[in-house]
Amino acid sequence: MTSADTRTVVHLLRHGEVHNPEGVLYGRRPGYHLSERGRAMAQRVADVIGDRDITHLVSSPLERARETAAPLAAALGREPEIDPRVIESSSVFEGERFAGRESALRKPSSWRHLWNPLRPSWGEPYAEIAARMLAGLYDARDAAAGHEAVVVSHQLPIWTTRMHVERRSMLHDPRKRQCTICSLTSFHFDGDRLVQVSYSEPAADLLPVGDRSAPFSSGGSPEETS
Repeated sequence: MTSADTRTVVHLLRHGEVHNPEGVLYGRRPGYHLSERGRAMAQRVADVIGDRDITHLVSSPLERARETAAPLAAALGREPEIDPRVIESSSVFEGERFAGRESALRKPSSWRHLWNPLRPSWGEPYAEIAARMLAGLYDARDAAAGHEAVVVSHQLPIWTTRMHVERRSMLHDPRKRQCTICSLTSFHFDGDRLVQVSYSEPAADLLPVGDRSAPFSSGGSPEETS
């Protein structure tokens, strides 16, 4: 039987919308901040879950993640810990555009990176993403034992973690990831044992019209942006 003091929930929170007028795949590049909508979404998340039993807050080191964590940190009265293990995935296409005639996919020099979608050959291997994310997830679980933790991260790392624990193939259509901006992918533990993964969208009403799959994630298909 599960008792209340053995139940722990770790929420992987995807950052809010980013100001990216040039439409580039920014990945780990510095200088990309939340848009006005993104800030409103981050505040909405804080309004929805800020009164929950969250005893541990972690953020990716990138600006958009730290800015997403800020309203929740204020509501909880605690500073987020910065964990480089939950950073965005890397990609050879960082800084490239993928829309219109300037799309990197039109360049023959890009094609040599596209030979293996299972690894993937254009970015950080899925196995490495899952390993570092799970290490951060388990540390957050232990730090918040018996309570809840929030880890602010990025679309592809969050989705890769979910796919890994659900033993699903990493080969997927990025447009079908269930991980919209400012969504929560929640991992429920009984002690050390994962018993459930759930998903919610606290800021769903603030999503851009028709956006039910996020803008790109730098380690996923190079046809996307994070």
